[in-house]
Amino acid sequence: MFEFPKTERLCGKTAIGNLMEKGHWGTIQPLKFCYLKRGDGQSVNRVMFSVPKKYFKRAVVRNLIKRRLRESYRLQKSLLGEAGVDLMIVYNAPEVVAFDFLREEVERILKEVSRLVK
Repeated sequence: MFEFPKTERLCGKTAIGNLMEKGHWGTIQPLKFCYLKRGDGQSVNRVMFSVPKKYFKRAVVRNLIKRRLRESYRLQKSLLGEAGVDLMIVYNAPEVVAFDFLREEVERILKEVSRLVK
């Protein structure tokens, strides 16, 4: 239940391009998100995380934030249900925030996307 397997990771140039082109954007500070309900009939939700180099030059810090985002998602992905959604979460702040705060914001994003997709 609390796993994050390869099948749930959004990857591939076509899938990411499709999400960026047709997806719907939203913001819950310090995060931006883009979601798109897939029409292929699959119920697996796919997600990707991005931390821009613009704010964090050192890869160690970018990886720390991505690990925190992945863990936040992994623990709360049941909030999204089985909607067949592609989701991208982008960290959009110049400072590192605490894990508990990130977890609350990811929870808000998942609830918002779940509400909008249904």
